[in-house]
Amino acid sequence: MAKQETQQKAATVTIDGTEYNLNDLTDNAKAQLTNLRVTDQEIERLNQQLAIAQTARRAYANALAEELPKQTKH
Repeated sequence: MAKQETQQKAATVTIDGTEYNLNDLTDNAKAQLTNLRVTDQEIERLNQQLAIAQTARRAYANALAEELPKQTKH
């Protein structure tokens, strides 16, 4: 029976259009890559929070507009 080989593609990352093998990166480069990923996740979380706050602000502004006395034009 022939031994079946499984080929695993080395993990890579593309930075500024250039593909790098993760195994070729220094420990410091890997740490910086991790920092970038964490920062990107935090930016996404903050963007979601901003969208929530903007939606709430619009709702509050609409509620305020409904509560203001109606102005009559002279």
